[in-house]
Amino acid sequence: MRTGRLEAFSDGVLAIIITIMVLELRVPEGHHLSDLVHTAGVGLLTYLLSFVYVGIYWNNHHHMFHLVRQVSGGVLWANLALLFCLSLFPFTTGWMDESRFEQTPVVVYGLNLLAAAVAYYILQTAIIRQQGADSPLRRAVGADVKGKISPVLYVAGTLSALAIDREGRVGVWIALGCFVGAAVLWIVPDRRIDRTVRETGIPE
Repeated sequence: MRTGRLEAFSDGVLAIIITIMVLELRVPEGHHLSDLVHTAGVGLLTYLLSFVYVGIYWNNHHHMFHLVRQVSGGVLWANLALLFCLSLFPFTTGWMDESRFEQTPVVVYGLNLLAAAVAYYILQTAIIRQQGADSPLRRAVGADVKGKISPVLYVAGTLSALAIDREGRVGVWIALGCFVGAAVLWIVPDRRIDRTVRETGIPE
């Protein structure tokens, strides 16, 4: 089948994920900045981080399908697996917010990030296998340095939260630093697919 329905469905799911996350933010009881910070300060930070991640996946997903003409059943299921992992963001984000960055919720959030990264890699691999030896996506991805660094940061952050200063917060803050670092890594514009699209032309 053509990619239109898959892209439209994916866009809708990602929009719902963002909506759910913002609806979970608590409205301050007072009318001062201190009330906002006290009631929703942590929630705004966790929402911002997860919003950036959802935006990164939407951006990469959108660019990737510029190089895809048709999708097979395997690609459809791989895409659903990615959407499943991303749909857990409101839950893991909310838990991390409610706990004020306790160890277990931060670890679960890291595992959620890792699962989404693995699911995206599986989707990318399924598309490349479908396209064959002359896959334009394979040429665009190249060495995929960012794609290899990100899971390492997720694993390092998760292990830090588990193993470093378990009674304190040092490991947790290292974990959060790793998660933020991975997000910043992907915010920097990646021109690989754009360059390949210009070279091969956007599929009809």
